[in-house]
Amino acid sequence: MKVLWVCNIMLPAFAKAKGLAWSDREGWLSGAYDKILMGKENCNITLGVAFPAEDMGRDAVKIENVSFYGFSENLNAPEIYDEKLEDRFKEIYESFQPDLIHVFGTEFPHSLAAIRAFGKPERTLLGIQGLCSEIEKVYMANLPESVCNDMTFRDKYKNDSLLQQKEKFAKRAENEIEAIKLTGHITGRTGFDKETTSKINPTAKYHKMNETMRPTFYKDAWRAVNTVPHSIFLSQGDYPLKGFHFVLEAVPEILKEFPDTKIYVAGNSVIGKIRRKTVTIPDEQKNSSGKSKYPMAIRISAYGKYLKRLIRRGRLGGKVVMLGKLSAEQMKEQLLKCNLFICPSILENSPNSMAEAMLLGVPVVAADTGGIPDMLEKNVDGLLFEAGNPEDLAKCIRQMFREPVIAAVYGDNARKHAMITHDPAANFKRLVEIYKEISSIE
Repeated sequence: MKVLWVCNIMLPAFAKAKGLAWSDREGWLSGAYDKILMGKENCNITLGVAFPAEDMGRDAVKIENVSFYGFSENLNAPEIYDEKLEDRFKEIYESFQPDLIHVFGTEFPHSLAAIRAFGKPERTLLGIQGLCSEIEKVYMANLPESVCNDMTFRDKYKNDSLLQQKEKFAKRAENEIEAIKLTGHITGRTGFDKETTSKINPTAKYHKMNETMRPTFYKDAWRAVNTVPHSIFLSQGDYPLKGFHFVLEAVPEILKEFPDTKIYVAGNSVIGKIRRKTVTIPDEQKNSSGKSKYPMAIRISAYGKYLKRLIRRGRLGGKVVMLGKLSAEQMKEQLLKCNLFICPSILENSPNSMAEAMLLGVPVVAADTGGIPDMLEKNVDGLLFEAGNPEDLAKCIRQMFREPVIAAVYGDNARKHAMITHDPAANFKRLVEIYKEISSIE
């Protein structure tokens, strides 16, 4: 059975073999890759992998009996569809001759190009991650109209105001909807993604398949004694959908009862200074200062400006620590040190950062939205608050801080739940079952 993966990123196996930089953010792909090479579950799969890469040439690059193909795509403009990609995928299919293709995600235009070029919906499997068509509807996440309409120097220079960002998601949604309509098979893991995709394409077969997380998060466990008291961790907060502003609106109330509360935020900082010293830095990253040669007044976005306003208004100076982009090990270190993980997004399907927190047994407070209730059972694995409601979020945070023993029980329950949901062996077995079912279709 010849299976071609169409991925958003270069697989680490290829990058390491070629001495290139690589990302570990899709670590589960590497796990499945290794299992296929070892022939686990009697899979009998010959694998091909296509991913965005420049200067790879037109022919396959063979590593460990896997055929790797590159295609050219501007990942900084995912709203722009390039028809030339269809020709490139036809070349790849002619070379590899796949029995089926597995397209990971709908967020980039290459997904639609790959599906169009293949032209065999009965042999096409589309894996759902985020859903641009739903994100676009709620992108502004209850921001004041004045903020939505604001444009800073940076926004004008980059043609990237909040309204323009929303419009870009609308364009991405058009490509996503077309890709879903053209596929015969869909993998997902929540009631939210099943309902959304079935409305778009009711004839496609939906295959439930849970995701496997990065290996490091299956080791070690959260213990309250090792944490920084009343510390809150967010995995990102650089655009409205992720709901950082809801946390900033909630925290002033929490400070009245717990004045030592601090918020630690990973990912790209849109409000300036990155406090790298708060995280143990690997040797190869010690020169990463997080500094920019441009002053913040020039590079701040309208959303960043609003976040800074909330920090001033809530007198949160010194209470918010921006950590910058973290490796898997750094993320794990921060999760084990925090008192509480929060997922405040206005919409999520199944956030990997929350899954990783649950695997470690970190107490979790999350928005009751999208596919999150399928991941975390309310009042058993953690607390859910009404999405977009800072008062309800503050109530849940206070409850966790007031009842640390119960918070720890939630964390233990979440860990047990997540170990089942994200079981690598079970999830790989399910993947092979789906491949075999599709390949047997006449």
